[in-house]
Amino acid sequence: MTFRQMLEKVRYEGAYPTPERAEEAVRLVLGGLGRQLTGDQRVELAARLPLEAARILTAEIPATEPLTGWGFVKDLATRAGASPATTRWDTGAVLTAVAALAGPELLTSILAQLPSGYALLFGRAELIQAA
Repeated sequence: MTFRQMLEKVRYEGAYPTPERAEEAVRLVLGGLGRQLTGDQRVELAARLPLEAARILTAEIPATEPLTGWGFVKDLATRAGASPATTRWDTGAVLTAVAALAGPELLTSILAQLPSGYALLFGRAELIQAA
């Protein structure tokens, strides 16, 4: 998949009016994800993304404190100057496309690395073990 094809997928998923608006969402969310992922999962995901998307992901230095899924959305909303609801929409549209490119095995590994709350952002149910 090329970066343009990825943008079209995000544009369709997010119902964005223009390719530029889809690209804004991709840049925001992939940059944020780059601050959350480390190690092999980060490297493997970058290898599966289109080159320009991989550059956005890997340009960010991983954060020292990981954010929960909701914390991730709130952080992106603050950085973008947007509402949490709009940012949640953007996050879902982008991460659904990322999940398709990652594939089920890598996505499972990524979700195992991240704190709770990310599965739904990637379009997966989040299962919690009973205490």
